[in-house]
Amino acid sequence: MLGRREMVNGKPGKYSWMTYKEVYDIVLKVGNSIRSCGIEEGGHCGIYGANCPEWVMSMEACNAHGLYCVPLYDTLGAGAVEFIICHAEVALAFVEEKGISELLKTFPGAAKYLKSKYLPESDFLCLWVAMNPAMVIQYLLGENKNFNLPTKRKTDICTIMYTSGTTGDPKGVMISNNSIVTLIAGVKHMLESVNEALTVNDVYLSYLPLAHIFDRVIEELFINQGAAIGFWRGDVKLLVEDIVELQPSVFCAVPRLTVLISGKRGNCNLNLNFHYDKRKLRNMRNGFKQSVASPICDKLVFNLVKQGLGGNVRLILSGAAPLASHVEEYLRVVTCSYVLQGYGLTETCAGTFVSIPDEMNMLGTVGPPLPNVDVCLESVPEMGYDALSRTPRGEVCVRGDTLFSGYYKREDLTMEVLIDGWFHTGDIGEWQPNGSLKIIDRKKNIFKLSQGEYVAVENLENIYGLVPDIESIWVYGNSFESFLVAIINPNKQAVEQWAEKNGISGDFNGLCENTEVKNYFLGQLTRIAKEKKLKGFEFIKAIHLDPIPFDMERDLITPTYKKKRPQLLKYYQVHSP
Repeated sequence: MLGRREMVNGKPGKYSWMTYKEVYDIVLKVGNSIRSCGIEEGGHCGIYGANCPEWVMSMEACNAHGLYCVPLYDTLGAGAVEFIICHAEVALAFVEEKGISELLKTFPGAAKYLKSKYLPESDFLCLWVAMNPAMVIQYLLGENKNFNLPTKRKTDICTIMYTSGTTGDPKGVMISNNSIVTLIAGVKHMLESVNEALTVNDVYLSYLPLAHIFDRVIEELFINQGAAIGFWRGDVKLLVEDIVELQPSVFCAVPRLTVLISGKRGNCNLNLNFHYDKRKLRNMRNGFKQSVASPICDKLVFNLVKQGLGGNVRLILSGAAPLASHVEEYLRVVTCSYVLQGYGLTETCAGTFVSIPDEMNMLGTVGPPLPNVDVCLESVPEMGYDALSRTPRGEVCVRGDTLFSGYYKREDLTMEVLIDGWFHTGDIGEWQPNGSLKIIDRKKNIFKLSQGEYVAVENLENIYGLVPDIESIWVYGNSFESFLVAIINPNKQAVEQWAEKNGISGDFNGLCENTEVKNYFLGQLTRIAKEKKLKGFEFIKAIHLDPIPFDMERDLITPTYKKKRPQLLKYYQVHSP
C-alpha cells in the first residue's frame, strides 16, 4: 500500500512496502492513541510535514475516529501555522522532526488549544510520527486502550483545508465525507468510460503536497482502489531518481513541473526528435489514437522520454493551474501516455472538469465536467461576458455533492460564494462546441501563478505603492508564469534627482528606458517587499517604466481612476519591450 525508499549503507535502495493490513493495524493504534489523549469524535487534529506514509496513516486515523484532519503548512505566509491552529482549535498535531522548531514558534498563542502530553525529555505538545510510528504508541498509551469506531455519516466533516484566494487570513474549507466519496466515484466512472480504469496494480508517486486538495483526493482514490502509493524523498533534485526507481503508472503534476519535463528530451538527437514530434502530432491531429499514431517512433525515439518517467506511466494529470497548449501538445506526443488537464478548487474537492484521452480538439481546455456535478456559466456584464451568446462566456458555477460544506467560522464568506446551491468560482469560462470548457479570465483580481500560488494583486499594488518614487503601479501575472512583473509610472522629479546624483544624463523618457534606473526601482520594490514580509512568489522580478501616467485617453483607467486590467494588458502587450 505505502512505500518509501530504504537507505542501504547511506545510499537510497529499493522501495520498501507496507501492506494494507499493516497500515490498517497502525492506523487503529494511532487512532486509539489520539483518543487516549481525551480527544473525542469531532475533535481537530493537525498534520505538519512533508508527504510520507505517516502523513497518510495520521489522516486515516482521524478518518477512522471521526476527527477533523487539519493540514498545517506555512506557504500561506508568516504566522499561517499559528493562525490555523488557533482558528481551527487544533487540539493535537502530528509533526515531522524537522518541523518541530517551526511548530514551537506558534507558542504561546497555540498553547491555548493544543493538549499537553508529556514526551520524554521535553514538555512537547504534539505527536512525532514521521520517523517511527511506534514511538507514538509507546509514548502516548499509558495503557493499552481500545476505542470503538464511531458511526460515520455522509455529512460529517473529515477535513478542514485552509486556502488563500483573497487578502486577509486563510479560509478553512470544510470538506465532508460525502464530498470526497462523490469525487472519487466521478473520477472512477470517467476513467472507466475511456477504458483507463485504475487497478490494484497501479502505482502513484506522492510528492505534490498532501496539504493541498489535488494530491489529497488522488491518494484517497488510489487507496479506494487498493493500489500502491510510493513517496519521494522530499528533495526536488532527487525527484527524477525516485520516479525512475518507483516506475509509477499514474503521474500528477503542476504546469511548472510539466514544463520542466518537456525540456528533458533524453539523449536523442534534437533535430531527429523534432522531426518525429511533427510526424506523430500530425497523425494524432488526423484522428489516430496516441498509441498507434507512430509506434515505430515511440519505440525508437520517444521511449527515452518514457523511461525518464520510469517506463510505466500511462496517465499524466495536470492540475492546480492552466497548462499551456504547446506544452500539453508536446507531452501528448513524447511521453507515450495520455495527458489529461483538470480543473477544480478546494471548495469543489479538486475535481470538476477533466479532459478526455485522445481528444486533440480538447487541447488547451480542461475538458467536460465530471458526470456527477452540475455546471453553468453566469453572465458578467461589467466584463462583457454573456453566458447566452453564441460563444457562451461567464463565471463558472458548480453544484453537486462534491461541494464543500462552508468556510469554517466564516458564514459571511460562505454566503458570498454559495448562492442557491451554486458555488461561484470567480473564474471566467468559455464553453467549446465539443462540450469542454476553457478558462479565460478571473472575475476578481486574484490569479494563480504556474506553481499554484494565489496572488491578490490589489493588495500587492497597495504595498508596492508605498515606494515614494512610484506614482502608480500595475502588477501582472498569469497561470503560465511563475513570477510577477509590473508597469510603473515613476515620479518625474524623483527620477531626475536620482539620475543627477548618480551621474546619469538624459531626459525623462530616456531615463525610463535606462537599465540602471530600472534596477534602482527593482531594488526599491524588493526593499518594501522584504519590509512587509511578502512571500517569495509575491516579489516583482521585472518592470517597465512608463513616463506617461495611466489615463482615460488610452482607456487604461475609469473616470474614478480604477485600473482597467484587461485594457492594461492589451495595451502593454504592444507598447512594452
